[in-house]
Amino acid sequence: MKPERLLAELDRLRKDVPQDKASLEWLTLHHVFCFVSYKMTDFKRYVEEEAKKGSFAQYRE
Repeated sequence: MKPERLLAELDRLRKDVPQDKASLEWLTLHHVFCFVSYKMTDFKRYVEEEAKKGSFAQYRE
């Protein structure tokens, strides 16, 4: 699993939700996306560690 793929999917989900700054759903997706983007090095390390544990073993492209 590539961290960029997970981030792209998160961005797709964020864009699917109407942008409404009063919506908890939009605020959550937007700010999590921003945070993960800013902390990409840490996120890459996290994904690598999870991959070693087999967390993505059932994922099929």
